[in-house]
Amino acid sequence: MARGRKPQVGKDYGGTDKADFIWRIAVYIRLSKEDGNDESESVVNQKKILAEYLDRFFEERYSVADFYVDDGLSGTDDTRANFMRMIRDIEQGKVSCVLCKTLSRAFRNYSDQGYYLEYYFPQKNVRFISTGDPKIDTFKNPDAITGLEVPITGLMNDRFAYRTSSDVRRTFNTKRRNGEFIGAFPPYGYLKSPDNKNKLILDPDTAPFKRDMLNWIIGGMSLNGAAKKMNELGIPNPTLYKQSKGWRYGNPKLKENDGLWTAVTIKRILLDKVNLGHMVQGKQRVVSYKVHDKVAVPEAEWFVKENTHEPIFSQEEYDTLVRVLRKDTRTPNGGQNVHLFSGFLRCSDCKKALQRKSAKGIVYYACRTYLEKSKTKCTKHTIRLDNLEKAVLKTVQLQIALVDSIEGILDKINEAPQVDTASKRIEKQLEDKKRDLQKICSVSDNLYVDWKSGDITREEYVRMKEKFVGQTEQLKSSIVKLEDERRKLSEGITSEAAVFSEFRKYHNISRLDRNILIELVDTIFVHENNEITVKFRYADEFERIAGLIDQNGSNVDFYHLVANK
Repeated sequence: MARGRKPQVGKDYGGTDKADFIWRIAVYIRLSKEDGNDESESVVNQKKILAEYLDRFFEERYSVADFYVDDGLSGTDDTRANFMRMIRDIEQGKVSCVLCKTLSRAFRNYSDQGYYLEYYFPQKNVRFISTGDPKIDTFKNPDAITGLEVPITGLMNDRFAYRTSSDVRRTFNTKRRNGEFIGAFPPYGYLKSPDNKNKLILDPDTAPFKRDMLNWIIGGMSLNGAAKKMNELGIPNPTLYKQSKGWRYGNPKLKENDGLWTAVTIKRILLDKVNLGHMVQGKQRVVSYKVHDKVAVPEAEWFVKENTHEPIFSQEEYDTLVRVLRKDTRTPNGGQNVHLFSGFLRCSDCKKALQRKSAKGIVYYACRTYLEKSKTKCTKHTIRLDNLEKAVLKTVQLQIALVDSIEGILDKINEAPQVDTASKRIEKQLEDKKRDLQKICSVSDNLYVDWKSGDITREEYVRMKEKFVGQTEQLKSSIVKLEDERRKLSEGITSEAAVFSEFRKYHNISRLDRNILIELVDTIFVHENNEITVKFRYADEFERIAGLIDQNGSNVDFYHLVANK
């Protein structure tokens, strides 16, 4: 409804010289995050000040087009939805005047202020009024924006925004370094502690679902299968769950969210190291206080603090999950469960994955290179599924038996004097390598002097320098390997090592399942003539064990077991 005093006839503002002209006013209000609980800057208080201004000081006829309120947003935030809604209404002719409390409430920065006041608003015949210092009314005093006070105020506001942004960033980085959670919303599976908003606690409503999904995936279900099962159970996805809690959550990149789970969502939340009780923050940052686009941060610059809250997964479970997801987990025809050997089979020659095929009710695997790319670059390397299962089962059983047979030997080996002899041998090699490195470095350093003094030519200097650099790198590499060997030898290998405990869990197995393969097997190579080679996990540990046994006169061979079928 139109209100106000009789307009001053004769005023001309973009054609608004008629006595019956009615100003359509957009009242813009912004409450900043930095305002905190400052009552003087609250939305209610700003509305009160602006309503009072219209009632007491606005001399022309007007109607309020709408109140445009951006609550809790920084002045430099480029996602101010209601400011942009106001601009759209200006474009549609619904607004002819913008009213706000101060310049800093309306504009993100100095350049924005200049654009809107000097170009956009005049072009659209829009009047701008600011009730605070400096007071501006581009209808009554259009020259105000060309003086010094307005641009200087804009520049000061811009610098203030920069300082505030820098201070906030430093504060946040300090919290990140200390392992304090600073996100607006807790990650799925957790809640903010009611006693400390920077600490995470388990969410009893969602943490169990994370464990369910973990077990499904490790047990052989695909990511798509897990997503389908969550949807069938009617469990809301993370976005819908946050909204159901009453949190003002919305992903600006998604125009709408149907509340359903996807394979991408499940993989993302399961691989988050927050599940291990670790805080990992600072993976992204905004370009600047003016440009709020986010860019990825190198992993070396992330803020990582371990053991800051209760974990949902153990490290062993997480590592198993990572291994599973590295395998090929696609399922055919919309199925939920992954095939037993998916992601494990490789051609022994071209090292490419094998492809699952079926003919006349018989399932078999064959080299993908041969089937899809070239009949001359590789051969079939085909093997029937039933034969493959028997061969792998037999190989795993033999490996378990061999591992079991050497457990008792290792304790004696670790106590034997041969270990001490081996340690002395390594120390002697280290001394020799370090002495050789020192000699080469000394000679190399003198080369430059010999060249400059004329004892050798530039070509000789370059050739000899390259030779010494190569020798230096080779010696450094040998020293690193010897030091690693010395460390491992000092640690020894006992029957409590993971290499034994993992295999010990599967004594007397009579059939294969995907869990066994994930725990024990790295890769299965398929040769021609139905031969396979199983490469087991813990290859480094096996090599150390084999070395110790060999030093003690035993002839146990279990680097790679070959089963013919």
